[in-house]
Amino acid sequence: MGDGSRVLVVMRHAKAEPYADADRARRLTARGRSDATTVGEQLAAWGVVPDHAVVSAAARTVETWSLVKEQLSGDPTEEVTEAMYNASADAALETLRLLPDELRTVLLVGHNPCIAYLATVLHDGQGDPEALRRLLAGFPPAAAAVLELDGGWESLAEGVARLTHVHTP
Repeated sequence: MGDGSRVLVVMRHAKAEPYADADRARRLTARGRSDATTVGEQLAAWGVVPDHAVVSAAARTVETWSLVKEQLSGDPTEEVTEAMYNASADAALETLRLLPDELRTVLLVGHNPCIAYLATVLHDGQGDPEALRRLLAGFPPAAAAVLELDGGWESLAEGVARLTHVHTP
């Protein structure tokens, strides 16, 4: 990664219970907790350690992030936001474009269809072919895509990032 580069990890929350009193209150299942932990282990193995996380305020995304974070070194800052719950891809991109340049690696934990769409449209087609194959095979709960961006966050747009890794449970 060059000095002007940024890394974005786009992650879908892990498997959640089907029902709760409110959709935002849905918690992770046992499988979801296990899968989220595995994502954290995989990111650490790849050397991808976020220094900041943008997380939807839903219980399942907050819990996913908490389990991922436990597997990582460092002490990333986090932004738990209602704005990412039901966010459109454009709204999510705008949130990411406003990140300060001193943040080098950011993890976004959210919901489909936004997250799968972002993972698919941000890559430039020049990244790792195996990662692309995995991405195009589907983006289930606890899937994560790692993208490298040349330049600052304000330049984040469709087709500008290299897809380097994809994890699917």
